[in-house]
Order: sequence, then C-alpha cells, then structure tokens
Amino acid sequence: MFDWLGMSAAQLGRGIQDGAIDPVALTKAFLGAIDSHDARDRIYSVVTHDRALAEAEAAAERARAGHRLSLLDGVPISWKDLFDTAGIVTEAGSKLLEGRVPTHDAEVVRNATALGLVCLGKTHMSELAFSGLGLNPMTETPPCINDPKAVPGGSSSGAAASVAFGLAAAGMGSDTGGSVRIPSAWNDLVGLKTTSGRVSAKGVVALCEKFDTVGPLCRTVEDAALFLAVLEGDRPIDLRGAGLQGKRFAVLETAAFDDIREAPLAGFNSAVDRLRHLGAEVDTIAAPEVEEALALSGPLFTAEAYGTWRDVIEAHPEKMFDQILERFRIGASFDGPSYVSAWHALNRLREIWDARVAGYDAVLLPTSPILPPDAERLMTDQDYYVVENLLALRNTRIGNLMGVCAMSLPTDVPSCGLMMLGAPMQEERLLRTAFAVETALKA
Repeated sequence: MFDWLGMSAAQLGRGIQDGAIDPVALTKAFLGAIDSHDARDRIYSVVTHDRALAEAEAAAERARAGHRLSLLDGVPISWKDLFDTAGIVTEAGSKLLEGRVPTHDAEVVRNATALGLVCLGKTHMSELAFSGLGLNPMTETPPCINDPKAVPGGSSSGAAASVAFGLAAAGMGSDTGGSVRIPSAWNDLVGLKTTSGRVSAKGVVALCEKFDTVGPLCRTVEDAALFLAVLEGDRPIDLRGAGLQGKRFAVLETAAFDDIREAPLAGFNSAVDRLRHLGAEVDTIAAPEVEEALALSGPLFTAEAYGTWRDVIEAHPEKMFDQILERFRIGASFDGPSYVSAWHALNRLREIWDARVAGYDAVLLPTSPILPPDAERLMTDQDYYVVENLLALRNTRIGNLMGVCAMSLPTDVPSCGLMMLGAPMQEERLLRTAFAVETALKA
C-alpha cells in the first residue's frame, strides 16, 4: 500500500482504472502519512479530511460503475494556500489574511474537482507569494527534501514538500517569478510554469496579475501534462512518439550563468551533455534583451505587487516578516510613468526574444544558480538573505519577463534543475519536448 505514496499521479490513476487501487484506501493512505509525519504542520496549513474522504468515496463509486471522469479521477493532491476553497481558510501564507474563508472554490479547483481529483488540503507558502526562498517565519517554513537545514524554495514551498515527502501525488502551485520552478528544482520535482493568461487565475489570491500563473509541481512530465488538462478542464495531450530526433536547443549564456555555484552548473552540464550524446542539436546564444528585461524587474514586479497590497500591508505592517515588508515597500519608489514605460520596453524586448529563439524547440538554462540556502542564516544575515533571494529568482524570472511557458526537470545532481523555456501559449509543444528530454535523462 505505502508504495502508492511514491508513485506518479498517472501511475495511481492507471491503478484505479485497472481496479488495483481503491480511491478510498489511497486517500486514507495519504491522510495517514500526512497525520503521522513529523513535518505535517510545516507542510500543510489545513488538512481537509472530510472533503478528501467524501471525494474519494465518490471516485470509488464511479470507478466501480465504469464512469470515471478522467485518468486522475480519485488521485489525491494538495493546493497551495492561495487557491480559494469554499469554507476552508485561505490565507496566502500571510497573517494579514488570517481567518479569511472564501465562499467559492477557485475556477481551477472547480475544474479539478469536476474531473474527480481529491483535495487533501492546503499547503504553506511564502508570504503573499513574494519570495523565491520559501522562508516564512510568520507561519511555517516547510522542509527541503535534500537538506533539513535548508529552505525548500518558494513561493510554492509546501506544495513541493507535500510531493517530495510522499504526502500528495502532486501539488498545485503558482509562479510569478519562479514560484513553481524553484521549489520543484530544489526538491527534485517537475514543475510547469504556464503562460500568463493561459490557465484561469479566478479565485487565486493575486501578487502581480500581469505575471501570475498557475501550474503543477509533480513527479513526471506526463503528470504535468495531465494536470495542465485538469486545471483547464480539458483533455490531456498525447505524449506518445515524442523524441529527441531533430530537436534543436539553445543554451542561454546571457545572465544565466553569472555567479552560478558548482553543483547547479554540474547538474546542468551533465544534462546538456546527455542531450548532445543522444543526438540533439545544442547551440549557445547570447540575448542582450534578457539583461535589459531583468533591469526592469523593479518597476514591473514590485510596483504592481505594492500597488495591489499597499492598503492591506500599511494597515498592519507589524504582521509581516521584515524582509518581505521591505521588498513590497520598494514598489512605492516607482511612479506611474515609470511603470508604463517599463511595460512598453518589455513588450519590445519580448519581440526581440521571440524572433531570436523562434528556430529552437526550447531554450535551456539552470533553473537556479544556487542550492537551497541555510534557513537559520537567512534569518540572521540580512545580506545573505538579499543575495540568495535575488539569485534564486534570477533565472526563473527570465521566463516570466519574456512571457513564455517554462518547465524545470530534475538532473542527476540533487536540488539542481534543468529549465526549458518554450514559446508563449505553446505548452503542448514544450511538454512533448520535455517528455523526450526526461526520457533521455532517465535512460
């Protein structure tokens, strides 16, 4: 039974389909694992026992009747604590929203429920999703699977931990500047960042609406494809036949390797060497527009984030971790014309980027140039916190700035991911390419 906790969502779904796995027994196995885990309350903010068991019983009845709603009907998953869930507290990792109970499920939660997914509960996250580290002294900091002293990556920190520690078959998260991909990389998972506007964010607590995206943290590329379909309430794409033959990749040298640590570089180089060995064409490209776009991060991200949350924050600033509070307040230093000008500049840079990479199946770079930082030192060394947080987000933010879809895949070095940038709204193509890459890396 307990082998179930380490299986992919697709494997569990096929087990239910074949009659080898009972959804109720499966859900009880996950709930039991959650309740007995030492880090239960560091990973889950709420465990929804009653909802999970009711949904599992309905899935079991459908399975017996041969009327399953999807391949993942009856598979238990977690939700980051910024997805609204009716009657269940949703606080976005912040004391500012303490006691907030929505009356309706977010649209993506409704879609998942309509396809038979089982909700295990809500997972902890960085405050208002505004950090790539996963450190949250105001609520909880989940553990990292590879280093008990390190942070797990954020802001979808509990989502990653719930999967890495076998406490959910997948975790649904969000990504504004790297919040799906960083914790996926640091916990050896697959993470999909969708294109902004592709997956509904209705009922999702916002940080920067122009950059916010929804995506899964899971065990395999196949799972990511299945969950994209679940979030959209649609049918999954067919990954069969995806291969490396004829694939062209570009390694981005601009910015992505600045100040990179030894382990992430080794993991990335090992993965790229494997792709070359198996016949993929790999070029190296410079893209000056990336440096220009990264320089716009202040007015683009912090101005919108502070504009969104200013009144709530300034009513009770004492309820926030000082590092997160300070980062939000930086947004006050940018005026309206600067914000508009930055968006005009970014749109021009996106056009240059799209033209530069149009001939490639994906652009490759390390997901993060650093390993998960030490949690205790982050609390006591302000300079360390600032440097590590900026480095953690630097590479992933490129995908958000360029408005593309992106994935992080594990490499053979723990906590070191390979990031693939696709084209805007071309998730299906990226998933097929990533499936071929994943197959090659596991061979």
